[in-house]
Formats: sequence, C-alpha cells, structure tokens
Amino acid sequence: MFVTSAFAEEAAPAVEGGNTGTEGATQSSTGVPAKAPGTFPPFDPATFPSQLLWLAITFGLFYLFLKKVVMPRVGGIIDVRNDRITQDLDHAARLKGEADAAVAAYEQELAEAKTRANAIGQQANDAAKAEAETARKKIEAALDQKLGEAEARISSIKANAMKEVGTIAEDTASAIVEALVGGKASKAEIAAAVKSVAR
Repeated sequence: MFVTSAFAEEAAPAVEGGNTGTEGATQSSTGVPAKAPGTFPPFDPATFPSQLLWLAITFGLFYLFLKKVVMPRVGGIIDVRNDRITQDLDHAARLKGEADAAVAAYEQELAEAKTRANAIGQQANDAAKAEAETARKKIEAALDQKLGEAEARISSIKANAMKEVGTIAEDTASAIVEALVGGKASKAEIAAAVKSVAR
C-alpha cells in the first residue's frame, strides 16, 4: 500500500535521548519532528495526495467494472425488454385488427339479418293482408247471399201478406156492406171494389 511520509511519522515515532514524551520527538529515519497523535489521517492535509491517488484508481476501476460488466448486462436486459414490449405491441395490434375485423363481420351479419327480418316481416304482412282480404271477400259474399235470401223471404212474405190483405179487405168490405146496407154483395163486386181502391 502507498503510504506517505507524514503517515509513517505518526505510525512509528522515534524518541531521541530516551525521552518518551511528545516534546523533542523526531522520526528516526528522516529526522522530521513528529506530530500530535490526535489528527485523523483522512483529514490530515499531508495525506491528501495519496487519498486523491487512491480515489482516482478506485473510480477508474469502478468505471471499468461498470462499463465492461454492469452496463452490457443492463443494456442486454433493456434490449430484451424492448424486444418483448415490441412483440407484445405487435401481438396486441394484430389482435386488435382481428377484433375489428370480427366486429365489422358481426355488424355486417347483423345488418343482413335485419334486412332479412324486415323482408320476412313484409312478406308476412303482405300474406296476412291477402288472407284478410280473401276472408273479407268470402264474408261479404256470404253476407250478400244471406241478404239476398233474406230479401227473397221478405218479398215472399210481403207477397203472401199482400194476398192475405186483399182477402182480408174483401171480407171486411163484405162485412161493412152487410152492416150498412143490410144485404149481401157478390164476391166479384167486392173484389172489383177492393182492387180499384188498392190501385
């Protein structure tokens, strides 16, 4: 280890003339007076050059260690992570594209299904209208037939009633003539009188 002369003086003080005290103490090899033992070596200005030298050597070795060992490993890890992130982003973009395509296909199928449903609904509506129209025509025909039958019955009943009215009128007229005149009139005369009034 590199040691300065000041540190050596403090580490091995020599005592001249058998004096063990600090007064008159000198270093045996150099003859420089020894310093007081209470100074901490890192704070001693005499040790600064060796400290700066060791600081430069340590910093240089640490820098070389970082440059040759640590930074390549960190760079490799960063490159691997960048590659993984790039792959993940590419995968996510591909999945997004597939999802967008699936959504587009779904929307197209939904639109086609709506169109088919509208067409089916329109066909069903048209068919229902046609069936309703056919049923209405059948019902109207049946009602017309029943109405014709009813009118024929009414006409028949009316004709029968009119025949009976004539008979009733003749009988009534005969009874009135008998009551008023006191004699009987012939049926032919009464029928002719009723027919002349009915006209």
